[in-house]
Amino acid sequence: MAAPTTTMKALVKTKEGKSFEYLDVPIPEPSGDEVLIKVDAVSVCGSDINLYTWNQVAQVIASIPFTPGHECAGTVVKCGPDVKGVAVGARVGVENHYYCGECYQCQHDTKAICKNMGQFGHGKKTPYGGCSEYTIVPAKYLYQLTRNIDADEIAMLEPLGVAHNAVERLEVAGENVLVIGCGPVGLLVLMVAKALGANRVVSADIDQSRLDMAKCFGADVIVNTKDKNLKEFVMEFTNGDGMGRICECSGASSMVNLTFSMLRKGGQMTLVGLPKEPLHVENVLQDVVFKALTLKTIHGRQIYHTWVETEKLVADGKIDVKKVITSRFPMSRYEDAFKALFEGKDCKIVLYPSK
Repeated sequence: MAAPTTTMKALVKTKEGKSFEYLDVPIPEPSGDEVLIKVDAVSVCGSDINLYTWNQVAQVIASIPFTPGHECAGTVVKCGPDVKGVAVGARVGVENHYYCGECYQCQHDTKAICKNMGQFGHGKKTPYGGCSEYTIVPAKYLYQLTRNIDADEIAMLEPLGVAHNAVERLEVAGENVLVIGCGPVGLLVLMVAKALGANRVVSADIDQSRLDMAKCFGADVIVNTKDKNLKEFVMEFTNGDGMGRICECSGASSMVNLTFSMLRKGGQMTLVGLPKEPLHVENVLQDVVFKALTLKTIHGRQIYHTWVETEKLVADGKIDVKKVITSRFPMSRYEDAFKALFEGKDCKIVLYPSK
């Protein structure tokens, strides 16, 4: 299973501006605790769209030069001399949040919010990413699969892990859950909520096609917020009490502002979407303080607890992540893949670097 010794194809961001370059680059050699993996599949994230267009968000989250692609599945083909516990042939996912292991957060078992975090696929502490035939990852950031799931499913464990982290921290068992936003993560949140024992799940969005997907994936109720006032619906649905659990995945500041008024007393909310504008709560006392709310924000997964739990859910057939994948492209057609995303034709796209 040795890797070729010459060059490979990779997407690379070498300068500011739109798109990536599709280049022949040398296959890197792993050193120290590094592992060389053959990339079997990489799924495209919303942040990859930012990186493609090189907008203001990209300029905050990435550092040129880099290879994109952080939702990555691969097979180990070579190990550096200091690698222990990882063997050639192992099937792996990549924990793209490169924690330092030394800061306060890492020392207190919260590596997911490491103060000095790097990021695979964003040029943060590593130029490597999954949009290449082979890539380099330090062994400690690899999750070795223990169950028989395929490359597409492994790549999807990364976004599924974000959804699982959000839902697990909401304690949804027996609760009614409102999921705002039916993008890929919002749809995965819906599926995780059902798998973890939520009572009824309400999915809300402005895109009817996404709401139709949510209904197919198990949503008990769908609400098109272009046609209905969401707060009025929630109050009618809950007999005036408000929702016990809300997971906000849209990132729309106006919607985030509204969520506090839709929670019942003692309710819990997780923020997954990324608001780009300031938040404002109109009635702080009535909608926040006197409700004794719990607000949690999500950044990635719990390392490595979330990987273990999501692998189980997929392997046991409790969540079918492939439902969210709407198109597959060889990486050589990356421009077609991004065009499809920009046109709103697809939910989740998977690329295959060797094709």
